[in-house]
Formats: sequence, structure tokens, C-alpha cells
Amino acid sequence: MRLTVIGCSGSFAGPDSPASCYLVEAADPDDPSRTWRVLLDLGSGALGTLQRFVSPLDVDAVLFSHLHPDHYFDLSGLYVVWKYHPGGPRPRIPVHGPAGVAAQAARSYGLAKDPGMAGEFEFHEYADGPLTIGPFTIRPVRVVHPVPAYAFRVEADGAVLTYSGDTGPCDALVEAAKGADLLLCEAAFQSGADNPTDLHLTGADAAAAATAAGAGRLVLTHIPPWHDRQVALGEARAGFDGPVELAATGATYDL
Repeated sequence: MRLTVIGCSGSFAGPDSPASCYLVEAADPDDPSRTWRVLLDLGSGALGTLQRFVSPLDVDAVLFSHLHPDHYFDLSGLYVVWKYHPGGPRPRIPVHGPAGVAAQAARSYGLAKDPGMAGEFEFHEYADGPLTIGPFTIRPVRVVHPVPAYAFRVEADGAVLTYSGDTGPCDALVEAAKGADLLLCEAAFQSGADNPTDLHLTGADAAAAATAAGAGRLVLTHIPPWHDRQVALGEARAGFDGPVELAATGATYDL
């Protein structure tokens, strides 16, 4: 399983990165020549950068952690690709998200709720239990945030990747990251500030979650452009004994 960081800027696109988007790839166990590609989030500005690494036409599924624009808004662009590409109509791909995802997607492009984007995408709302997409088993785990939000536990090729999405500190994140080879974890806040509760994590919070979960590696993401990323990195390294680094567009991790 390979993770490629497409966008990692927190809350809005920054000068060096679009907003949240992560490409996860794995070979089909029955056909090694077939690579499955899933996007975890597709936030503001991410569709443009995605094309540096893979054609949007090769995406097999999209999963949204939640429905804030910095995590889902570039589905509007993907809709245009699917609907108007000169290569002609394409098979629909699944788009998974919290309750109301189809209606929110339609509103984002000024479409009527019915049919919305249903001609291009198969919309699914999260329910109990894991999802199976090609070689991937993906378990959405509800975390704390002002809107319904999910972390993802992604398993393939005998490896485990956990992506926090946006969350405040919570036991659910630790459970989702139990024994993960890599925890891709937001660190939008800085310790010592007057931070709202149940909204985001600090670097120290991310380290605490990684330690409690026994994760092998910690990659910090979703740091807003107004913060010094090195502060989050320093906080996390002080609280986690394993490898810690900052997410960056184009970084790849083979698990």
C-alpha cells in the first residue's frame, strides 16, 4: 500500500499545498497489473495537484472525512471531469461520506438535489462496519468535530494506515490507530493557545494519540498556513518516541 500526500494545508489552501487530499494505492491481489486508487478527502485546490501524480480518470473511489470545504470541495471539479470529458461518459465511481453527502455535493455546484451528481457518482453514507474497495478494507470511525466527522482505518497488503481527518482529542481516534504502521494525524492547533474544544489537535495531542495507539510512525498534517509547522513538529517529537515528520505535497510512504 502506498500513500501519497496531495494536499496537507489546514483549513484552506496554502502557498505550498492545497487543502486535504491523500491518494492511497494498492495492487489488486488477483491481478497485480491492476492498481486501485482511492482518495481520502478532496479539498480546496487538490484536484489540480492530483494531476501531477495520477489522472483523475484513474481514481476508483473518493471518501470524505467530513463536509467542510477544505475536505470535499474539489469534488465539483471531479464532477466536471466525469460529465464533460471528451473521452465520453464514464462508469460511476463510489463517493462515500457522512449523512447528506449527495445533497451537499449538489449544492456545491448549484445543482438541484435530484439528480444532483448522481449521474456521475454513486453516493454512500457511512454506516456501521467496514467498506471494501478493491484490495482495501476501510473502517470509518466517528470522531469529535463540530460536524459529523470520521477518521479512517485503511488496511491492505498486510499494512494499516490511519488518517485522523479533523478531530479533537478522543478515544475513538486512538482506537482507529491501534497498531497502525502510520498515523496521518492533523495538528492544526498549538499548545498553550486558547483553543476551542472538540475541534482540532495540537502536535502534542497527535503524539499522545500515536503513543496510546502504539502506532509505528506519525506524520503531521492539516497545519494552517498561519502557523509555524516546526512548532507542531517539535511538540510531537517531544511526546512520541517513533519517527515523526511533517506531511508535504508529493511525499510518499510505502507501507
